[in-house]
Amino acid sequence: MKAAWLRLGRPAGSAGGSGWRETLAVYGDRRVLLLTLLGFASGLPFGVLAEPLSAWLTEAGRAKTEIGLFALVSLPYSLKVLWAPFVDRLPLPGLTRRFGRRRGWALATQVLLIAALASMGLASPAENLLLPAILATLAATASASQDVVLDAYRVEVLDERQLAAGAATMVFGWRLGQVGAAASGLILADVLPWSAVMPILAAGIGVGVIAILIAPEPQAAAGRGEGNGLVGGGRPARRHVRLLAWLFEAAIRPLTDFFSRPGWLPVLLFILLYKFGDAILSVMKIPFFLEIGFTKTEIAEVVKLFGVVAIIGGGFIGGAVMARLGMMKGLLVCGVLMAASNLVFVLQAWAGADVTMLAITIATENITTGMGTTAFVAYLSGLCNVAYTATQYALLTSLMALSRTALSSGAGWLAERMSWPDFFIVTTLAALPGLMLLVWMMHRYPLAGRPRTLVPDAD
Repeated sequence: MKAAWLRLGRPAGSAGGSGWRETLAVYGDRRVLLLTLLGFASGLPFGVLAEPLSAWLTEAGRAKTEIGLFALVSLPYSLKVLWAPFVDRLPLPGLTRRFGRRRGWALATQVLLIAALASMGLASPAENLLLPAILATLAATASASQDVVLDAYRVEVLDERQLAAGAATMVFGWRLGQVGAAASGLILADVLPWSAVMPILAAGIGVGVIAILIAPEPQAAAGRGEGNGLVGGGRPARRHVRLLAWLFEAAIRPLTDFFSRPGWLPVLLFILLYKFGDAILSVMKIPFFLEIGFTKTEIAEVVKLFGVVAIIGGGFIGGAVMARLGMMKGLLVCGVLMAASNLVFVLQAWAGADVTMLAITIATENITTGMGTTAFVAYLSGLCNVAYTATQYALLTSLMALSRTALSSGAGWLAERMSWPDFFIVTTLAALPGLMLLVWMMHRYPLAGRPRTLVPDAD
């Protein structure tokens, strides 16, 4: 007996997917379209904490090792699973009753995120790294908390057949926010001080605030209402029993549900490794461009003109690949292309500050990264039991973020000890373990359908 413990849905039709008309029709659903704006609000802070922050530190004269270690400010993305159960289950006084549990939490995290990003303008990395690190960590914490809510919202508000389209649409918005924040931050920093740039970027989260105000509350979340078992009358002993029962249901049962599935360990290891090579490259991308002679405005203009279109197109290509090939084959194709695209940076290192080559480099990387991200988000979405969406999705994306932060924090140290071409070859090789594990999983754990219960697969 092989254990197919996942039920990762695909559109009805042939084994590889349905016709293109049915595949594309889901993008017209209002719920799917609103995910673009929510994805924008989710991606914007990541863009701020990546390229603009790296450029700021580089201009301040900080060493590559320090810039690499600064990736650790994004650790809240890896630790969000610790507070996800409370976001998943606890109501917020006033907000939950008025807007619903998902929308109320989303609004609260968005307000905190706007304040944290705007406050980063008060920092001066040239003088001291402590204040920038604290404020950036606070922004990452607010952003990670917003992601817990929005990820759960996306999985719960969509039908099974809309998962891939929802992933592609939200990744589209996420990339638009991430690339837009990165490009805008770099361009604005050439004409304005960082104290003005950060509040301007923070205002972009308002797009997500508007979207969540007009979005519907998912029925799965609304059904639970405010009944958390922690309020109401009764003896103290009975309240303690309700508290323990709530903690078990909110924090323990989502994890025991996941860890009781056969094959959970290789799945978690795969999540950790799938985008490892891409994560190492991303940390040092902007220092590389600046070191070989590009200006911030040149980088931003190429990202804006070529990168945005490329990453949007890549996201939808990834969704189409997943619909045609199925979940696991689609992941493999997108993963191989994403790893191979790192080698384009070797050509960029040889070409130097050539704008044409920069356009090719960014377009190639963004297309393949968009494909890989869409495939990965769809895969993670399908792993979640809808009864424990927020906690389980936070667990999975925390591991993904761990690859992007803690495991890639040594990228600067590595870049200081080898040439840029050698560094980019290493980033390509770093993607191979995840791809090899995926090939093994395709044979050992065949997947069919979305996981609501454990389903044994006949040998």
